[in-house]
Amino acid sequence: MKLTDEYIHRQPEKYKVMLLHLISVFEREVPNLELLFKWGIPYFYYKKKRFCYLAPNHKKGFVDAGFARGFQLKRNQDFLVDENRNTVKSLRYFSLLDIDNAILIDVIKESATLYD
Repeated sequence: MKLTDEYIHRQPEKYKVMLLHLISVFEREVPNLELLFKWGIPYFYYKKKRFCYLAPNHKKGFVDAGFARGFQLKRNQDFLVDENRNTVKSLRYFSLLDIDNAILIDVIKESATLYD
């Protein structure tokens, strides 16, 4: 089993279902993504460059989908969290029901255009 799979399946159910859902959406929308285990979390790479990490925060109860080039994104700014970060912006989810697939897909697609 890959490190990413082990990591995900060790997560409490709340985080595991969110991670599995997010991964399925990412992989469906951008088939050439590579999911690696970097810096202790699942991290998508696109065209050999950092694309988006998936980071559960057990203390605060959410999963962050942190886009490496988030500050270059123009759309969906009302949904992206920056928290004083210089380059990353993230979509933050506290439950599976919080995930708005339309917004997630739009952010993924816009982010992918930044790598052309």
